[in-house]
Amino acid sequence: MSTSRIPAGGVHPLDDPVGTSLTGPHAHFAERRGRILRYPPDVTPWAALPDTPEAADWADAAALAGPGGVVTITAFREPPPEDWQVVFHAEGVQLVDAGVEAAPYPEAVRLGPADVPEMLDLVARTRPGPFERRTVELGTYLGVRRDGVLVAMAGERMRPPGWSEISGVCTDESVRGQGLAGGLVRAVAHEIRERGETPFLHAAASNTNAVRLYESLGFALRRRTPFLSALVPDHPPVRRSGTVHGDTREAAAR
Repeated sequence: MSTSRIPAGGVHPLDDPVGTSLTGPHAHFAERRGRILRYPPDVTPWAALPDTPEAADWADAAALAGPGGVVTITAFREPPPEDWQVVFHAEGVQLVDAGVEAAPYPEAVRLGPADVPEMLDLVARTRPGPFERRTVELGTYLGVRRDGVLVAMAGERMRPPGWSEISGVCTDESVRGQGLAGGLVRAVAHEIRERGETPFLHAAASNTNAVRLYESLGFALRRRTPFLSALVPDHPPVRRSGTVHGDTREAAAR
């Protein structure tokens, strides 16, 4: 286990987890226009913008999402233009593996595309954060069933080089307090470690119960990071400079 995977350029891959995922292990998911990268919306809503986006970058982000679409970002430094409506803004924390006792969980079952209706139903009941019908394609998902009903799950989302984000952690109210979330997080962390990667995760800073759980499992705060979703204007600006690469999906890292 390592928490110091920093490339020669000196920029930590977790400083821009969306961008480094989409130019690395998740490049086959990447949709790109100009300097903007995003996942397909039915996979996960996250997009990556430059540290200091210009007007042309916001125009490209708007073109990818379409009028009335939503652009969701993290680790941003610049707010969206004034004509973009912020529909969600929260302070979050990024936690990294600092000694998690990763281990398989005997009650866990592997989840896949056939389980998506049940997974979406559990997400609707528990609201762990963004989870779409193709999110399961991002990595390993494990769940627990009781009497044939999916009552808990956890899985993987972003994949910066050398790292894998644990996400989608949720437990039905009827079985909370039984250690299912902790067991599944340890099990997903075990799968990540088996690949030679390091687990990390995000949580809302206000979700103190979740943060305490993750810290008790052996995760430690790396940094605080904001999350933001903004609505594209009905009449977004037209990109007037540079070359537009079009709404393309790039299968190779740039």
